[in-house]
Amino acid sequence: MADSAHLDCDVAIVGGGPVGLALSLALAREGMSAMVFDAVRTARFREPEFDGRAYAMSLASRRLLDRVGVWSEVADRACRIVDILVTDGRAGEGVSPLFLRFREGEVESDGLGHMIEDRYLRNALLDRVEAEPAVSLRAPRTVLDAREDGLGAVVELDDGTQIRSRLIAACDGRNSRTARRAGIRRTGWRYRQTAIVCAVLHEKPHDGVAHEYFLPAGPFAILPLPGNRSSIVWVEEPEVAEYLRGSGSALFEGELRKRFGGFLGEVETVGRRWAYPLELSLAQAFVSERLVLVGDAAHRIHPIAGQGLNVGYQDVAKLAEILSDARRRGEDPGDAGVLLRYQAARRFDSTALALATDALDRLFSNDSPALRLARDAGMAAVGQIGPL
Repeated sequence: MADSAHLDCDVAIVGGGPVGLALSLALAREGMSAMVFDAVRTARFREPEFDGRAYAMSLASRRLLDRVGVWSEVADRACRIVDILVTDGRAGEGVSPLFLRFREGEVESDGLGHMIEDRYLRNALLDRVEAEPAVSLRAPRTVLDAREDGLGAVVELDDGTQIRSRLIAACDGRNSRTARRAGIRRTGWRYRQTAIVCAVLHEKPHDGVAHEYFLPAGPFAILPLPGNRSSIVWVEEPEVAEYLRGSGSALFEGELRKRFGGFLGEVETVGRRWAYPLELSLAQAFVSERLVLVGDAAHRIHPIAGQGLNVGYQDVAKLAEILSDARRRGEDPGDAGVLLRYQAARRFDSTALALATDALDRLFSNDSPALRLARDAGMAAVGQIGPL
């Protein structure tokens, strides 16, 4: 390995989304330097326009953001989830009687989590990165190659620059080019589903209650945002989703109301509509020579439980912990033995979560009368047993 004096940074991070930015800050907190590369100019994320995208943040994710100095910057923009109501139904028929409820304090000692809009989280991460001397963000910059060269790790950029580091972290999403260049294959399948993501303004307050309806085509989630607004994650068959996304406001809102119901009064969409084809995709290895996969580059799961970013932040926390421990012991952070500790810690958990969300989707995204009766009865019974 090259002497540290000849390194540009300890870790080169490919991908400047919420996972890559959080990883750079977590590493800086542990005394390591990082460089982040992203093909999209950061000014795009500085635009104040509301676009409807939001994340459900678990308590563990909030703690990570708190450790890296970001949560305090977004806390007043977040909406606390105090209740989650899970119901079964069909579009246009309303929902069946409530069969499962999660109350604040029953699952986590400090609540069920928070909803935070993408624009606020990403900008807070960017602000913190720009203020952190140990982190350098280069965007827009396209990574042409990322590899181990016998002396360490090297990243080649589209401007001809070569960056040397001890380790490369691929945070470049489900279609990670960095993982493909390393020959890492993926296992998984596409669902016959597309998620429509948007936001609505409603007449009545949501009181911090999140709703998830299991409809035949897939889940329909109403997730509380600050004020009388909610984020919608609406799963449909791909052809239906594409038609709805491109339809006029009157038609889209009419179909939305059939699923939304009238419990929050009149509703209207605000901001953009997004569509995301759904898939389960797991990297067959989370590490290679001086390379580690983080977030969607390692695992892409169904959004039925809203855990996509949370599982990515679990990767970030564990990787920063393992690299910090290795550094204290005098180990090379890019050594295979160090990286295999990360794979051992994260691969089983993320695979188990992916398969659990897959099973939930298969159980609930259908209109089988027998399955509907069994699942409603089963979930109603579980709802009556507090420990479960």
